[in-house]
Formats: sequence, C-alpha cells, structure tokens
Amino acid sequence: MYLEAKETARLYTLLADKLGSDTAEALFKYIDNKTERSVEATIKTLATKDDSASVRKEIADSKSETVKWMFIFWIGQVCATIVIVMLFLKK
Repeated sequence: MYLEAKETARLYTLLADKLGSDTAEALFKYIDNKTERSVEATIKTLATKDDSASVRKEIADSKSETVKWMFIFWIGQVCATIVIVMLFLKK
C-alpha cells in the first residue's frame, strides 16, 4: 500500500508539472470516480449466498420435475411394448 501511495504522489507531481495542479487534480478525481463506479458495477453482478441458495432450489425442483417426466415416459414405453407384444402374439 505504501508503494502505491508513493507512486500516486509521484505521478500527481509529474502531471501537475506538465498540466497544472488543477488539471491533475481533476484527472485524479475523474479516475477515482470511474474506478469506484466500475467496482460498484462489478459488486452488483457478483453472486451472493442468497443467489446460490435460490439456484440450488431451482436445480432441485428441475431434477424432481425431470424424474417425474422420466417415469411418465417409461410407463408409456412399457404400455406400448405390451401392446406390440400382444398384437404380435395374436397373429
């Protein structure tokens, strides 16, 4: 952290010499504001524990729904197979 502050002070001094102290200060404020907004936007898009809990619940619901439809499909297949075997045996 110390090196970062030292580097920032040196950069400010160099910019103040070239651009003037008002312009350098405005530039640093702009960069700080832009960085802060970027960090806030990133934080808003990160998932929280509540988000992961709701995703887990949705996955569990989806799995139970899939199992239900699998059984319905299997019952239909068994019935169709029985009908085909019965038709084959009658001839």
